[in-house]
Amino acid sequence: MWNKWNADILHEILDDEITFRGSLGIEKKGYEGLKNYMNFIKSAFPDFHNSIEQIITEDNYSFAKLKYTGTHRGKIFEIAPTNKRIEYYGAAVFTIVNKKIKDVWVLGDIYGLIKQLE
Repeated sequence: MWNKWNADILHEILDDEITFRGSLGIEKKGYEGLKNYMNFIKSAFPDFHNSIEQIITEDNYSFAKLKYTGTHRGKIFEIAPTNKRIEYYGAAVFTIVNKKIKDVWVLGDIYGLIKQLE
């Protein structure tokens, strides 16, 4: 979904009433909300890549340690594009209901990201 900017698969993997809380302090609901968030990230980091370093699942919850990379090509945090390569880490907790993701909380090292952009 993220690495290929493929919003077409949202209906396949996400619950109709998905709630997404991202590291940037943004909360989105539903497919359209998540598409808007994806476009926001894509505008800042068009080559954004999200890789899963580790994943742990128990009952209907999954925890993932994530690594994010990309090139800063659009304004974010009121910082104009720097064309700098970034790399930072985060963690996500997913709630799975009826084999689809219903809720996502993402906690990323925003401070570390901002330091790379300055």
